[in-house]
Parts: sequence; C-alpha cells; structure tokens
Amino acid sequence: MLRSLCCMLLVAVCLAPSSAWGESPSTVAAMVKATEAFLDALDATQRDQATFSFEADERLNWHFIPRERKGVSLKSLNPGQRRAAMALLRTGLSKVGYRKVTLIRDLESVLARLEGSERRFPRDPDLYFFSVFGTPSTSGTWGWRYEGHHCSLNFTIVKGEMVVSEPLFVGANPARVLDGALSGLRTLAVEEDEARALLKSLNDEQKKQAILSDEAPADILTKADRTVKMLEDKGIAYSDLNEGQRNRVRRLVEEYARTVPSPLADARLAEIDAAGWDAIKFAWMGGPDPGQGHYYRIQGKTFLIELDNTQNNANHVHAVWRDFKGDFGRDVLAMHYRLYPHAIARVDANLELTRPVVVGNAALQARLERLSAAARR
Repeated sequence: MLRSLCCMLLVAVCLAPSSAWGESPSTVAAMVKATEAFLDALDATQRDQATFSFEADERLNWHFIPRERKGVSLKSLNPGQRRAAMALLRTGLSKVGYRKVTLIRDLESVLARLEGSERRFPRDPDLYFFSVFGTPSTSGTWGWRYEGHHCSLNFTIVKGEMVVSEPLFVGANPARVLDGALSGLRTLAVEEDEARALLKSLNDEQKKQAILSDEAPADILTKADRTVKMLEDKGIAYSDLNEGQRNRVRRLVEEYARTVPSPLADARLAEIDAAGWDAIKFAWMGGPDPGQGHYYRIQGKTFLIELDNTQNNANHVHAVWRDFKGDFGRDVLAMHYRLYPHAIARVDANLELTRPVVVGNAALQARLERLSAAARR
C-alpha cells in the first residue's frame, strides 16, 4: 500500500505544473471543521443560498466591485451564525491578513458617511458573502469564497491535501482615511510604502528599466479576469538590483503572500524559490510621490502581483495576487484528473524509490521523502 502511495506521488511530481498551493492537513482540517459548523448553523433557506456544486460556474464568478452577489451575507446572519462565519474566515487568513480584511470591511462605514445612502449598492460592512462549493471534506475536492466590495478570497481544496488561495484581491477606499474616527488609517500601507521606497532607491539607469510610463492605468490590468496570462515582460529584473533593493522586493512579496496562513504562504514562497527570483521584474507607472496616481507590478514565472492607486485623487487602492496556472486550483485539478485513475496504471509496480527525488515545492518534497522512507521500512 505504501509503495503504491509513493508511486502515485512520484507521478504527481513528474506531471504537476507549477502553482502556489500548499499541503497542509491542519489547515484543511480547520477549514472543514469551520465550514461544517458554519453550514450547520444556517437554516435551510440560508444553506441553500450558501451552497453550490463544485462544478458550478459561480465558483469562478469573482469580482471586487459593489454588485449583486450570491451566497449568504453577514447581514442575514444572527449573532451565533455570524460567529461561525468569522471562524471560517479566520481559517483562510493569517493574523495580519484577518486584520486587513476586517479593516477593508470597516471602510464601508467610512464610505457610507462620505457618500450618503442614495446608491444602487449601499456601502454596508455587512454586505460580504460566504459561498461553499462542493462538500467539505478532508479527503475530497471542494472550495469556499468570502467576497464583497474590495475583498475576494477564493480557496480550493483538492483531495483534502492541496489548498489553493488564488485569486486573492484586497482594496482600500479611502487608502488613507482623511477625517473622522479612523482618520489616518491606511489599510494597505506596507504594500504602497515598500514599493515606493524601492522605486526611490533606484538609480537613474535602474529607473529607466523600472518606470514604464509617467501615467498609471486606471485600474489593475488583469481586472477580474477568470484566467490571466503573463503581462509584458518589462521592468527591472531582480538580478539587476543591489542587495538592499532585493530585500525590499522580498519583503513586498512576503507582505502579499502572508495574507494567508503560514503553511499556504510558505508554499507560495517555495514555488517562487523553485522558479527562481532572478527573472522576477518590478515595473512602475505613474508618479513617484504620495497623492500621485501610480501602478506597480511584480511578475515572476508563476505569479503576478498588481497594485493600482489612481481613483479618488489617488486615494483608492486595488491590489491582487494571481497565479498564471493555478487560479481556482486549475493546474492542481488538471493534474488530479490526469492522474486518476489511468496514470497510476502506467507506473511500474516494482518502482524502487531508493534514490532521492528533488522537487520544487518544499512541502511536497518533504512528503515524498516521508513516503519513500516508509516504503523502504
């Protein structure tokens, strides 16, 4: 049995495309427990609103603007149900990530005060929606989403082991609260300040590579597309930066990556390590100073980070992390469908895993080594 498991895993290693997914039984178990508790807390009507088949088109129907949404909203929940919903949300976020997502929701109250009530889609911190796709399981494939204005968190769990957390969008309006009880609050300050400091640390020759335009685009270039491809391979490469500048790039990437729990963030960063940092490029458009519209992106072989701050007098941030192949778990699912049931039949049943096999994902590497060792005992 263990030898069969090792064969299955080796096939997965050989065929798996790159993606930012994490192997984390504890994260999966926490998500399953919290999702089941949340669904159990709902009445029949609410449960019907909250649940969809895993194959439903709705799973891919994400966006970050105010609009009509499916799922069950915080507004419709009683206090006990709300506690269960927030417990589920915590399983998909680090402490830092949870704080950011909470502040994003709080900003809806600021907007309600600034804009008034005469809106088609009111500014309301309770208009954030939970949706579950498929049946929560520590061995099956399913997913869940938390979404509302300026926040879209999409989680896919494959065979109870692989957690994919893209697309992941966060935004802030106002980017800096100018008055009232929250005056001075900057929800996504690190994402802006680290990038601006990196830009200002570049010398003139480096800036010629990094700055693509003096004008920023009106929004992130990938919008809410369901799939994304690499953008133009422009900007300054990581390999052309000095040590201090490289450290800023790493801190910036980690700030985005660590929105999610450590096992998932570590897997994201391990994928970047495996693909290599040298070819990662940082590109800037727009003005260099606060209050000037600006856009930047960090793009590697496997991932894309974008941030745009141009709306509302450059006081309105949109930021996103995308995976070129792995958004919504696409590449992991494709691997799974290729592997089961036919791929296993093509593996030599007498395959000896006596030599080390090296793979790019640190978590997967460790799992392979554990199974290989068990097979030899």
